[in-house]
Order: sequence, then C-alpha cells, then structure tokens
Amino acid sequence: MISRLLAWFADPATWSGSDGITARVLEHLLYSGIVVAIAAVLAIPAGLLIGHTGRGKWVVTSTNAARAIPSLGLLFAVALWLGPRLSSDLAFVLPSIIVLVVLAMPPLLSGAYAGVEAVDPGARDAAYGIGMTRRQVLTDVELPCALPLVFSGIRSATLQVVATATIASFISLGGLGRFLVDGLASADYAQMAGGALLVAALALALDGVLALVERLVVSPGLRLDSGRVARRARRAGAADTTGGSPSSGPHAGPVVEAAAASSSAATPSTPMSTPERPSP
Repeated sequence: MISRLLAWFADPATWSGSDGITARVLEHLLYSGIVVAIAAVLAIPAGLLIGHTGRGKWVVTSTNAARAIPSLGLLFAVALWLGPRLSSDLAFVLPSIIVLVVLAMPPLLSGAYAGVEAVDPGARDAAYGIGMTRRQVLTDVELPCALPLVFSGIRSATLQVVATATIASFISLGGLGRFLVDGLASADYAQMAGGALLVAALALALDGVLALVERLVVSPGLRLDSGRVARRARRAGAADTTGGSPSSGPHAGPVVEAAAASSSAATPSTPMSTPERPSP
C-alpha cells in the first residue's frame, strides 16, 4: 500500500491537468477561503456585540447547537432543495457554501463572544472613566484584549472547513475531496490515501500560517508565554532566597513601589511619646 501511495505521488500525471493535485489544492483553498470569510463577516461582529452588551446570549447557545447537525445529511438536504431552483454549476457550489458557512459560524461566534466577555472589568471601567464611548471601548479596549480567543475561533473554523469541504465532492464539487470520491468509485485506495494526506497537510499548513499571523497581531502582553512566566518566577524565588525583596530593586513595578511608599508614609518614623503627668 505504501509503495502504491508513493508511486501515485511520483506520477507526473497526478500533479498536472485540471484534475491534478495543484489544481485541486487551489480549488480547496478557494472554497475554504470564501466560506471562512463569509462566516467571519457574519459571526465575529455578532459575537463581539453580544459580549459587549451582554444581550442575546441565547444566540451563541443556539449556534453551538448547529455543531450536532450531521454535515453530510445537511449538505444533501440543502442540495436537493436548492438544486432544482438553480442552474449551471451554482446548483452545486451554493449549497456547499451555505452548509460550510453554517458549520463554520459556531467557533467564530463563540470565540468572539468569549473573548470580549473575558476582558478585565477594571480595564473596561478605566476606559469609561477617561471618557471613551461604548464604541471606542469595544474597538480600542475589548477587541484587542479579545484577539487571542478570536484567533482561536478562526483557527478552529478553518480546520473544520478544510476537513469538511471534502464531503462537498459528493455533490460534484471540486477540491481535494475528488481524490476520495473518485478513488472510492474506482477502488483506487492509493488515490484515496493520497487525498486524505493532502487534506491533513493542507489543514496543518493553514493552522501554522494562522498561528504565525496571531503571533504578529496579538500584543505580547496578551500571549500566554510560559517561558517568560517561568523566568519571572525563578527570579522572584532567587530574590527571596538571597534575602532580597521582590518589591524593591530595579525590577520592581510602579504599582509595587507606590504601595511601598504609601506604607512607609502611613507608618510614623519615630514612636509618639506620652506626655508626663504634672507633679502634685
């Protein structure tokens, strides 16, 4: 089986033509990009608004219930309903896009909502205290703080769309799923295995690209950097061991220094003496 799989990848005919790997990968990327873009435009603003206002949480719960819908059954149901009403290739493309958008919206909506809801209330109150409007608080405070969870939803939705787009080939849509469908029809198991490997490799590659974009976009203070936290903990432990205080020295923060200054100011420098009683 492995030798047949390697021979399938080594065959030049596998990579050329409209049915080759290159063309199928581009088709898969095109469909997946369109679906994720449409789902993001619909779900992310809605999730940010729900998290900001605290209203409409039932929408998030109801959308998450869509994850339990069988993908293949929903695809055939929408295709049988819209197919006779459409002409040309749109009869196959539109049902697939609708189904994939429905499946991609739950992680996007949940990520945006959870990101805004998890913002520190103190940061939100401070923004209102300096005169920011509700819109400015959402765009300038809550959205930057919510970016890690928003990107988590985007990555989850992308992986789900790339994997689920293969079933759209059952209604004559292109993409990498054609290798699975055509291989199953002709009992070419090497082609089926090759198509599955290509789908997995494409999903991992896209997740790596999104992880890099997330690292470039998200503020370093919001990223979970375990190495930096561990180094700070080791420095604090070393300071305690040597008799130093973590609240003093060149690494002390302004909040710690202010607390120390107020504590010393509140403590009198010399003890108060009691007045002597006059002698009779």
